[in-house]
Amino acid sequence: CFSFHETKNYSMGEGGALLIRDGRNVEEAEIIREKGTNRSKYYRGQIDKYTWINYGSSYLPSDMNAAYLYAQLEIAEEINDARLAIWERYCDNLRILGQAGRIELPVVPEGCVHNGHMFYIKTKDIEERTALIDYLKKNEIHAVFHYVPLHTAPAGLKFGRFHGEDRYTTKESERLLRLPMYYGLELEQVDYICGKLREFYR
Repeated sequence: CFSFHETKNYSMGEGGALLIRDGRNVEEAEIIREKGTNRSKYYRGQIDKYTWINYGSSYLPSDMNAAYLYAQLEIAEEINDARLAIWERYCDNLRILGQAGRIELPVVPEGCVHNGHMFYIKTKDIEERTALIDYLKKNEIHAVFHYVPLHTAPAGLKFGRFHGEDRYTTKESERLLRLPMYYGLELEQVDYICGKLREFYR
């Protein structure tokens, strides 16, 4: 599954793509996508009328959403390269804070690659992160925390359960801070953001 949510590298607002390895599952996926009907077969001329034959929903994107995405996919490599350049610029600028133990930087394991989807740092604790978010906001920089652990969310408390001791999940979620990351972000703006981060920790 690929997400084309507005926060992703390639976006259509809301939407996604499903890649199917086994051809035997394609027809079932089409039926689900087409509101539970076999309309895809009708459009291909395989049947003379379509009807409802299973469960499904309205998953088709509008033409406008699809066109918005298609323009990005035509320059997908350019977008990806730009995001990676931004990610590397953050890393280069903030390495000194990481080496000094003031923040923790993301790590790409050896032999792995990434797509520059986000750049985050980890602060000492939630108090430091809150102070940093406020400081950046005063300097017109929008930085956000990433997630609230699912097991502490209302639905998680209602439908799920946490096994064992929560030694890392909550603690790490309270340290994580996402810095601005999008295709049009200029490297000079990254330098400004990093300068304000260094200023905060000075």
